Amino acid sequence: MRTSLVRHRMVATATAAFLGLGVALGSGLASPASAADTATLSGIILGVGANESQRIVTWYSSADNAQQVQVAPTADLANGEFPASAVTFAAAGAANIATSGGFNRHATVTGLKEHTAYSYRVGSEGNWSPAYAFKTQDFEGDYDFLFYGDPQIGSSGDVARDQAGWVDTVNVSTAANPNAELLVSGGDQVETANTETQWNAFLAPEQLRQYPWVATIGNHDVGGKAYEQHLYTPNTDRSGAFYSNGQPNGTQSGGDYWFIYKDTLFIDLNSNSYATSQGGGGDAAHVQYVTDTVKAHGGEAKWTVLVYHHSIYSPADHAKDGDNKIRRTDFPTAFSNLGVDLVLQGHDHSYSRSYEIKNGAKANPDEKPGQGDVFTGPGGVIYVTANSASGSKYYDITAPDNSGTSGAGNGADPQNPSSYWYNSVQNQEHVRSYVKVEVRNDKLVVANLRSGTCAAPNAAVELGKSPCSNTAEGQPVGSIVDKVTVHPYHADGQDIQVDVPTAAPGEFGWTIDGYNGLVDLGTAADHNGDFYAATGKINPIVVSDSRRSLAPWSISAGVGDFKDASKTFSGAYLSWSPYVLTAGAGAQASGAVPSAYDDHGEGLSVSRGLAWADQGHARGTAKLGADLDLKIPGDVDKGSYRATLTITALSS
Repeated sequence: MRTSLVRHRMVATATAAFLGLGVALGSGLASPASAADTATLSGIILGVGANESQRIVTWYSSADNAQQVQVAPTADLANGEFPASAVTFAAAGAANIATSGGFNRHATVTGLKEHTAYSYRVGSEGNWSPAYAFKTQDFEGDYDFLFYGDPQIGSSGDVARDQAGWVDTVNVSTAANPNAELLVSGGDQVETANTETQWNAFLAPEQLRQYPWVATIGNHDVGGKAYEQHLYTPNTDRSGAFYSNGQPNGTQSGGDYWFIYKDTLFIDLNSNSYATSQGGGGDAAHVQYVTDTVKAHGGEAKWTVLVYHHSIYSPADHAKDGDNKIRRTDFPTAFSNLGVDLVLQGHDHSYSRSYEIKNGAKANPDEKPGQGDVFTGPGGVIYVTANSASGSKYYDITAPDNSGTSGAGNGADPQNPSSYWYNSVQNQEHVRSYVKVEVRNDKLVVANLRSGTCAAPNAAVELGKSPCSNTAEGQPVGSIVDKVTVHPYHADGQDIQVDVPTAAPGEFGWTIDGYNGLVDLGTAADHNGDFYAATGKINPIVVSDSRRSLAPWSISAGVGDFKDASKTFSGAYLSWSPYVLTAGAGAQASGAVPSAYDDHGEGLSVSRGLAWADQGHARGTAKLGADLDLKIPGDVDKGSYRATLTITALSS
């Protein structure tokens, strides 16, 4: 049987002193600042880092002097003053383009600890910005992030109204989800690439200094350098292939980047570069980038999420754009082959959620419009397009045509002829909204929620550019437009997970979801520091035998090492006690196998019998089970470990 690739990663808890590791050093700046420095500091934004223990802070300065980010646990501040133990990270940067004025700076904060509130400020001794705060959460396990489509500040023609709608969406979404851990962009932060009044309005929400912003380049951002000046990103490839004109040092912004947050590999693409005729590497370069990144880092995460601006499966004004049809041909098969789980997009200022798409076609013909649970088979990908988060512009849903129901076609959905073939849900109410994604051990929950109504702030409606029939009574702020639970594919093996805590007792549990879901052994219990123990059951295995030969058969299984990134422990510590749940087919349970912790043997690290039947057994069906017992040494590091149980059936 084929086994499934199981991916997981954890940022290990630092053992060094707070922020004592890895300082990002800048170059090309002036000599250290003195107490007399009076640089004006503005445009401060908290960005995502390469992992949970990092943040990148970006800002503008009116002076070209050496600057820093200073960080300390908020609990260590006294009357708002930073302690002597506060740690500083040197900034890098350069002069802004002439229309922006001044200089840009960025610094990477490293060595953050989990479950800690931090305060930070930027500048230099004697000239610090006000202090801002953020908090880290557990570096393992479940989390939520929020996805915002096209604020595009200035698009309505009224920057103040656009800002008001954007600020309100951020306020509504973070108030409803205060423990969300990332704010993810769908692109088009502003209407005009280098207009700083629009950037200032985009940066108005205080939450952009409290939650890490995951930046994405839109077509309205790409035409100038202000995007790169304001939004520095981790692990970014700024070679010519990822600029639409092929010129990183030219007048455009660009670059592809990736990072890992908890169990998710995020890859963000500059979809403005799609054709080599423009000078860049086009879609082929992006596909190679995603391929290389997944091969290098996919094993460190359970989920792969792609983000880019130009929606290839959307229902409104851009649904039939020639450039999107090119991407719709270039991207989907590669994404299916690479095991991508979710693709987040903007650009079309409407909401849509695709069917499960595999290799550019609907994967499951039986999937129903608006289906609330989707069980993705191998290669199945869900594509989501977010509506306007600011209300600056909405696009109306357009009608399908007869151009086909796969590939680049825009034909109708046979189950819902008013919708495009690729969309399970399409929605346009001319109200602001955002997308919430819940990342869980064995599912993704994606929901589109209203952050506004027809009432102000809703610039496009206020200015008469879009009609609106939404009712605050029937469709209030916070109500759900669409929600889907995405269950992953587990191949023919069974994934087994156990969470090892820090040295303290913890509860544990297991679940069976009615399909080949994760066998979750829960959180292992600490037995006085000597060993950890956890128990569970395999998902039942059904054996049917209707052969005339009545030949003998056997079922066996073995497990590889339990892994969490570079951390491992041997599968030999897993033991089992097989049994027959439902008799039939002559099934007899094999003997129990002890844990290597108890007998120093090989446990389930080698293939062991689950059940068998002799020659001449009766025809029929049996259901087999086994109790799992994991016992591992007490010196195993904290983590969320996984292994794959490979099942083998033999018969003569």
